[in-house]
Amino acid sequence: MLENYVRHDIMKIRFTTVNNSSRKIIMTKLNSEFALGGIHHVTAITSSAQKTYDFFTNILGLRLAKLTVNQDDYDTYHLYFTDEEGNPGTDMTFFDFPGIGAGSHGINSIDRISFRVAQDISLEYWHQRFEAAAVPHGLVAERFGKKYLEFEDFDGQRYQLISDEKNQGVLAPGKPWQLSNVEVEHAIVGLGPVFIKLAEVNIIHQLLAEVFGFRKSATENNFTLFEVAKGGNGASIIIDQDKEAQRAYQGYGTVHHVAFRTANPDTLRYWIERVKSYMMPHSGFVERFYFSSEYVNVAPGVLFEIATDTPRIAALDMVRSGQAKVDSYEEALVTSGFWIDETSDEAGLSLSLPPHLFPGAEAEKARTAAALRRLDTSDAFRDRKLEPLWTMEKIKERRIGRKNESI
Repeated sequence: MLENYVRHDIMKIRFTTVNNSSRKIIMTKLNSEFALGGIHHVTAITSSAQKTYDFFTNILGLRLAKLTVNQDDYDTYHLYFTDEEGNPGTDMTFFDFPGIGAGSHGINSIDRISFRVAQDISLEYWHQRFEAAAVPHGLVAERFGKKYLEFEDFDGQRYQLISDEKNQGVLAPGKPWQLSNVEVEHAIVGLGPVFIKLAEVNIIHQLLAEVFGFRKSATENNFTLFEVAKGGNGASIIIDQDKEAQRAYQGYGTVHHVAFRTANPDTLRYWIERVKSYMMPHSGFVERFYFSSEYVNVAPGVLFEIATDTPRIAALDMVRSGQAKVDSYEEALVTSGFWIDETSDEAGLSLSLPPHLFPGAEAEKARTAAALRRLDTSDAFRDRKLEPLWTMEKIKERRIGRKNESI
């Protein structure tokens, strides 16, 4: 029953299901030409778009690459935080669903998100930074031969920083945001392993290996490391088996889904057919303008997305028609999908509504903007290098005017 899975209903995604008793699952070998390329993005739920914006730009040092709406729920912001260039593999995104309550951590969930930093010594830098900013955090520790530092935000969302010093993998680091006051050599350069907490792990182990092409790399206590492609921090999942924890409930402070990289719409179609052949609940082809996607329920409470590195078809059509912010079709294929409808120098300063959903409908755009909660991103391009570090107290006490400053 889908009720046992992640709450995709709050996104209004339609999932296709198959009566497993009526068909035999055909195991098919994964074509290496279409193998997943690592983590594309992670999406979580926040109690406050404003606090999340302040936390990520002023403490973690990531840029707001796109300020838009949830494409399945226009009353909800969708914020994308990335490196300087908006590269896949660096995207941490958030929904702020109106009226949603606090979530709880436990089994049947994506339990923790990782960010990559270049070297072990960077973790000491961040430990001091978190101390100064009063960010809840642990001590530097080691797992699977990699140093890490756990921390939380104002919602209790669980994160960790992981060092790339001993990393071996295919994914190159991102480019640090040039307006951040985080020292460049210690900056966050991408997403690291996501943690999935389950009581029973045999089925997820089998699905990761047989359907998605992950390989089991190591086991340490109750943690099992799976890697895809050439592996490394940017292409890993850690399964955390916990038979004692309570069941998680989705709400703010929890993760909604994790997305994995595929090259383009053609390779995405391969994955749609592959998932369909295994009779897993899935969405089919979903257009997101900045990329194309498919959503797949892989376990109770655990939602995967497969997302393209290239912009979606409508975005490329926009390029062909000369209405995009890039100069050529060829440039669009190697440019972040975020820079198709607005330039890198514009992104994040004001609300950007996906053109394929709002084709010239100015009145509808205005109504959508007016319904959103107040959010001030007017400092999106302020150079923070010489500014003092923000604290959690400052974020919690931040007040904005009655007007929605992001509009």
